[in-house]
Amino acid sequence: MLMALVLRGVGAEPQALTYEEHIKPILREHCLKCHGEDEQKADLNLQTHASTLKGGSGGVAVVAGRSSQSLLFQAITDPDDGARMPPKKAAIPQAQIAMIKQWIDSGLRETSASKSMVAERDLSFKPAAGAGAKPESPAMPENLPEVKVAKTMRPLPVLAMDASPWTPLLAVAAQEHVRLLNVETQAEVGRLAFPEGVPQVIHFSRDGAVLMVGGGRPVKSGKVVLFDVKTGKRLAAIGDEVDSVIAADLSPDQQLVALGGSGKVVKVYSTTDGKLKYRITKHTDWITAVAFSADGKQLATADRAGGLHLWEAGTGRAVLTLAEHKASIRALDWRADSKVLASAGEDGLIIWWDVVDGWPAISKPNAHPPTRPAGVYGKLPNGVLTARFDRNGNLCTAGRDRTVRLWDASGKEIAAFAIADAQPLSAALSFDGKKIGGGDTAGNLHFWNLEAKK
Repeated sequence: MLMALVLRGVGAEPQALTYEEHIKPILREHCLKCHGEDEQKADLNLQTHASTLKGGSGGVAVVAGRSSQSLLFQAITDPDDGARMPPKKAAIPQAQIAMIKQWIDSGLRETSASKSMVAERDLSFKPAAGAGAKPESPAMPENLPEVKVAKTMRPLPVLAMDASPWTPLLAVAAQEHVRLLNVETQAEVGRLAFPEGVPQVIHFSRDGAVLMVGGGRPVKSGKVVLFDVKTGKRLAAIGDEVDSVIAADLSPDQQLVALGGSGKVVKVYSTTDGKLKYRITKHTDWITAVAFSADGKQLATADRAGGLHLWEAGTGRAVLTLAEHKASIRALDWRADSKVLASAGEDGLIIWWDVVDGWPAISKPNAHPPTRPAGVYGKLPNGVLTARFDRNGNLCTAGRDRTVRLWDASGKEIAAFAIADAQPLSAALSFDGKKIGGGDTAGNLHFWNLEAKK
């Protein structure tokens, strides 16, 4: 189903707060003594709407639609008592901070007659003609060789899975192998041996004919292996890491493999000869996710510190830095039209990025809110652990609230499935969009029927 929607800023527009009516009184109470007409510390004058937009010596004070990237908002919410503004005073009340945030995110209006400064952007889902076309004979396993499975003390957590884009096939990580199941019957149809160790990442190629498996043995070795889905034949083994591969992806033309892990470096290899094409060394922490765009033009890479960057897929030339996440990014995935990149992380954020200019077109800051158990105090983890698009622009996520959720192309939640006694780690939508498969920390597989949910 195609979704036609014009998005303004970060989704549905909040109530229109204005500088003159709502924000200036707050600034007068807390800020204008140091940042007004009489004195402008750091050359910042917040006395008028125009001077506030101008900013100061530290840069632009407010960015329309992005409170998280606005210096004013960062200064009044800094967790360090010595750095937070106003200095040597109590923090601005949370209700007033929320108003400043809402004013910035809704477009920095000066008066009720002003228009939002957040530009309208059309992110309706329209796959390019011919892109991701269905193959004449979609690949399904046929008489795969038998794989002997080692006995384990307890089931391996389901660290990774992916669904074929064209057949009812689900690939699921297991100990030194990958299980292949029929989503419709939930029966196992074959196995692929992965003696390299534990699969950490699994992706089908865009035509569903090749399965990419990355993983290895922690602090020992890591590799990416490409399998022919129909025959189970190993087509290529890429990389020679000294630690397990944590993140990997196969380019749409199947010519490149990008991989990364604890080495903080993204390596891009040719699949034809296995040689290194280029390295990306910008990241400062472990590489946690990499993803080629559906059109093969860009490569997105993310790390454990929340760093996220876009590169030219063929050359590794820098394109954009996408700054929003404040903690480890656990998942990246591109929508089938290559207009939108989804990122999800331990900070609880899911972001649908407009990759034309790196704008967070839709942002869900508390996408998987956990329920507070009785007697438990303090901050609860609300991280998002996986995020995968289907062919129609719907996004499937799993979070630390022990719930798998489905979002449409506008960022609206359309289904949610809770797991009572384990943490979901992986999830994927079936090729026809009718079922979701999920795996958890106890090694269990779950299947949910979306038609029944509707």
